[in-house]
Amino acid sequence: MCSITEFVKRPDLGRAGRSIKVRANYFEVTAFPSSDIYHYDIVIMPEVPPVLNEKIFQQAENSLFGIKAVYDGRRNIYSARPFPFDGLHTLEVTLSDDMDNVGSPPRAFKIRIKMVNKINMEEIIRFLNGRGSISPNILTGIMALNVMIHHKPSKTHKKVGRFFYTNQGSQPLDGGVKDWQGYFQSIRPTPMKLMINIDLHATAFYEGGSLVQMVVKILGKRSVEDLRRIQDRDHIKLEIYLKNLKIYVTHRGENDARRRLRITKLTKTPASSTKFEVDGQQIDIATYYNNVYNRRLIYPFLPCIFVRKETYLPMEICNVVEGQRYLCKLNERQTINMIKFTCQSPKSRADKINQGIEILDYRQNDSMQQFGFRVSNEMVITQARVLPTPTLHYHPASREDTFTPKNGSWNLRDKKVAIGATLGSWACAVFGNERDYPIGAVQKFIRELVTTCQDTGMNIPNKNPPIIHCNPQGGIENALRQVWVRAGITTKYKPQLILCILPNTGVPLYAEIKRVSDTVIGVASQCIQSRRMFSAKKQYCANVCLKINVKLGGMNSFVNPSQMPFITQRPTIIMGADVIHPAPGDQNTGRPSIAAVTASVDAKASRYAAAIRVQTGKQEVIGDLAEMVKELLRTFYITCGRKPERILFYRDGVSEGQFSIVLENEIKAIRGIYFV
Repeated sequence: MCSITEFVKRPDLGRAGRSIKVRANYFEVTAFPSSDIYHYDIVIMPEVPPVLNEKIFQQAENSLFGIKAVYDGRRNIYSARPFPFDGLHTLEVTLSDDMDNVGSPPRAFKIRIKMVNKINMEEIIRFLNGRGSISPNILTGIMALNVMIHHKPSKTHKKVGRFFYTNQGSQPLDGGVKDWQGYFQSIRPTPMKLMINIDLHATAFYEGGSLVQMVVKILGKRSVEDLRRIQDRDHIKLEIYLKNLKIYVTHRGENDARRRLRITKLTKTPASSTKFEVDGQQIDIATYYNNVYNRRLIYPFLPCIFVRKETYLPMEICNVVEGQRYLCKLNERQTINMIKFTCQSPKSRADKINQGIEILDYRQNDSMQQFGFRVSNEMVITQARVLPTPTLHYHPASREDTFTPKNGSWNLRDKKVAIGATLGSWACAVFGNERDYPIGAVQKFIRELVTTCQDTGMNIPNKNPPIIHCNPQGGIENALRQVWVRAGITTKYKPQLILCILPNTGVPLYAEIKRVSDTVIGVASQCIQSRRMFSAKKQYCANVCLKINVKLGGMNSFVNPSQMPFITQRPTIIMGADVIHPAPGDQNTGRPSIAAVTASVDAKASRYAAAIRVQTGKQEVIGDLAEMVKELLRTFYITCGRKPERILFYRDGVSEGQFSIVLENEIKAIRGIYFV
């Protein structure tokens, strides 16, 4: 158990800028218990997944002496009143309605409940009023209140992690997948009061309903008739998409309709040709269903699905269970549609958050009423400040060498980058044939790009790089190697950049280019969409120029040092860290997590370097942080000629439950660095 880390107290309220009032996605807790909350340990035997724990606890609630306790799905229950027993209490529960085992005999479970502690809620009140410091009792009390507000939604909504999802207002993304709106809620201590933070989250779920129609959508067909001949690659795609998907069948009455089955794989042959043995005779699935169930298959040309051992089911009798999370990576079209769904104006977002109050049901909540807990229906209105806009500095030769942006936007008109890089050795890889991407069109874009780069202060002695057309369908690594070699032969210098013209916005080609250029060849790459190349607009070229300049070691602009004294008065390095985990569908495949740390490498905090490591999948604590930080400190020292006296470290992606563990481990790792 890690110790509690005392946080630095806020020295004062902000005074810079101008004061405004804003609505925030927080809702005031207008009443909460001042008397003790009773914390109990619960053990359910035999051990089962948390989802089943919830069902078992619901079955046991009637035996808990009329007291409505709340349960976290694992080992903790909390109650507003004590249970009338001392020491250990044991009870038995029989669960007969398990959807995954309809028709199976009832299962018996033993439950043991033991008192852990009384949570002193008066201490939380003193803490909120500034008359106490954080303590284990306070943290446990806030945890109990979080379990309380999660208790009812856990019964009525699909829960994934700390989010509750609803299909209200869901929209199709493509390929048999829909987006569902999710809600996050968390108790937050603030000066003088408790608040509930409610935020939005969206994720993808499989569409419920006909399995046949889902297959049509997954393969992008117009109708079932287009599935008469399924290609091998489509068969593989279907198996990946459908594996472990829950379905139910409707051909044998209500009992079977309640039973949940999981797809394990597909037959390689259609129902009309897939045979098995009955009474010593081979019979195909289509004939079997006709003989036994008097059901003539409408789509005998479709493959069957396997469930459990060797049980075959025709697709047309199967329906997909509603509310199953889609764990595969979203494709390009699905990603675009998801962005459209989640990209909302502040007002639309606020309206959805306000709807969350109704969906999470704070008003008619028995659990909250038991604890005397009430929440305001209105978002809080709070004071905020609009800070002064920082002044940006450009090269002294610019017509406008200092500039204060307005409304958060600006352009490079009349400006030159602060430090322009030199681009002498480079080449252009066009991923497409010369008929679709004529050499003249590519040269026109390169001329516009070179002119714009020079206008903004870069030095490009080689204005006519070699242009090579490449096949976008495969052999990307070999193609980029050839382009890289061609650039070196042309200039007799080590290549600095490969400009890549892409036929689309698809992720696979872009990801492969970055993998090869960053980890195999070791050269900067800049990708351009072909539609942008054909239009060759100056503003777009200016944006590309800024990216290229930074990749080659230049500096586009810097903030007036007087406006960030914390960083400029003493040598300070700014670091940012995050860990990217495998997608939910990949978490059991042994795929690793990737830890990354970036750091400023100059006194103006305008240039950055990065350190990247692969580590155990799903591990949030950065395992090799000490070496990564040491590597970046060394880069800072080489660039600036001085060691940093302060580290400003930003850490992203840590949940509340992991915060103290990550904090203690990673600060300890950084403090333990011996840097000469």
